[in-house]
Amino acid sequence: MALDDILTQAPIDDIAAKLGVSPDVAKEAVEQGGAVLLGGLAKNASTAEGSAAIENALKRHQGKPGAAKVDDIDQADGGKIVAHILGDDEKQVTEKLTESKETAGIDFGKLLPILAPIVMGLIANATKDKSAKPDAAETQSGGGGIGDVIGGILGGGSSSGGGGIGDLLGGILGGGKSSGGGGIGDLLGGLLGGKK
Repeated sequence: MALDDILTQAPIDDIAAKLGVSPDVAKEAVEQGGAVLLGGLAKNASTAEGSAAIENALKRHQGKPGAAKVDDIDQADGGKIVAHILGDDEKQVTEKLTESKETAGIDFGKLLPILAPIVMGLIANATKDKSAKPDAAETQSGGGGIGDVIGGILGGGSSSGGGGIGDLLGGILGGGKSSGGGGIGDLLGGLLGGKK
């Protein structure tokens, strides 16, 4: 599951030190930020144009390992990735995440550019692994390409009769469909084209 992968690739203790929070808060923030970035990528991958743009960007991140320290991460590149993923919603999403009670004290405007290159590296390596398999041609002819890879990483897969990524994000962020209570789950639902 990619959120676990993001946690193992991200320098949690260094992020905590840089942002002045405990490692537990940093870990929670990395989970939320990673979910938002994956969800945004999945939404972008739902169009042919978005999917092609993501595939081009992934080529630059193939084979890159996780970072031992925040300073090892190209945050300028990360900022560009975040801007592409979230588009016009970037400010609203980062503000909503920053207001979350679970991650009090985290500035997601600083965290997301740290996470974005890590997330792209994970997806790049997952797509490289997938395309190396001999049955990849069958998979591609059936359809979702990069979107399927992202869905698979998120654990949603295309066979999950339910809401897939939206449900996963809702669960991670405490939004859930039945909670009726606003918050990040609703914001992401809107971002991902779900109900408000």
